[in-house]
Amino acid sequence: MAHCSSGLSVTVAKKQKEKPVVLVLGLRGFPNVQGGVETHAENLYPIISTMGIKVICATRSTYHNQQSWSGIEFLSIWAPQSKFLEAIVHSMLAVIRAAFIRPDVVHIHAVGPSLVAPLARLFGLRVVVTHHGPDYDREKWNALAKGVLRFGEWCGMKFANERIVISPVIADSVRKRYGAVSTIIPNGVQIPALDADTQALDKFGLQSGKYALLVSRFVPEKRHLDLIDAFERAACAGFKLALVGDADHPDSYEKSLKERAALNPDIVLTGFLGGSELKAVFQHAGVFVLPSSHEGLPISLLEALSFGLPCLASGIAANRSVGLDEELYFELGNIDQLAAKIAAISKQPWSDADRGATRQWVSETYDWDRIATQTAEVYRRAIG
Repeated sequence: MAHCSSGLSVTVAKKQKEKPVVLVLGLRGFPNVQGGVETHAENLYPIISTMGIKVICATRSTYHNQQSWSGIEFLSIWAPQSKFLEAIVHSMLAVIRAAFIRPDVVHIHAVGPSLVAPLARLFGLRVVVTHHGPDYDREKWNALAKGVLRFGEWCGMKFANERIVISPVIADSVRKRYGAVSTIIPNGVQIPALDADTQALDKFGLQSGKYALLVSRFVPEKRHLDLIDAFERAACAGFKLALVGDADHPDSYEKSLKERAALNPDIVLTGFLGGSELKAVFQHAGVFVLPSSHEGLPISLLEALSFGLPCLASGIAANRSVGLDEELYFELGNIDQLAAKIAAISKQPWSDADRGATRQWVSETYDWDRIATQTAEVYRRAIG
């Protein structure tokens, strides 16, 4: 920095003529990479990139190797294939690269990667952190990992120039814990065009309107085993259960889930789906169920609503913040209650009018264009 005065004036003059640059980190990559934050980014940043902002996304090379997509430039960086080290090592390397790239804003997603917020500030970078939910509450983490994630939350909330939270529940939590002011910007959803074609269902032995659906990673907090128990107790004639997704890293939970599903021929494991296959499986489900014990603001639930599906969700605060009708919630872990609700919907499917009204409501409430505009405003405040 020996030539700080003249170099700085040149840099400022250059940036006045160019688009502001945002470097995004804290996710594996996109498009078509499994994960809630990944889906969030896949929908948000193509819109941001049309708003006079250059978006560079640091991706994990083991998941993603594209150079660009939909106006976004990708920066592929190595990360270890370890559920404990992957996010933090990748985030550290991404911030070091950011120190050389000198973006106008570094946007960090999630509390784990937020551990690097102090380092980014030390490098003189402007930092925006999006808090997607208290990841330390996830059942997959041991006590040490939970402690590290809590520290990541503290780093993000204390060192960010601007903070985004995806729900009022999280906003209230960070205000009470850290005295931190945040901007509430929810997840959003694209309203899809509907397609009568059911050919994609044939691959999985599914019939339109005759299956319950859960789309998620295979992690304990999604409570797949609760759903399997409830599905079997509901005993809906001609109904199947489709579990879409897989584990990021093989573990005992994934093994036990797959072994349990294999015992019932009416339970279908599709693996990770994207594109037209995922769209078809969503659209033609009879009911979507989210029995999870932990969420931020669940994108998979919003996606199901965008197709007009009847949705059942555990009554945790994050799921309630979506705003479903009360009768569509059930007590977390209450298998009998969930079974009764699945059985009721299987016997009395929603009408086209009900589904249309649901699509209209979610389109007005969770609009990505509005979300992108709000996010761009946060960047402008961070840049100052």
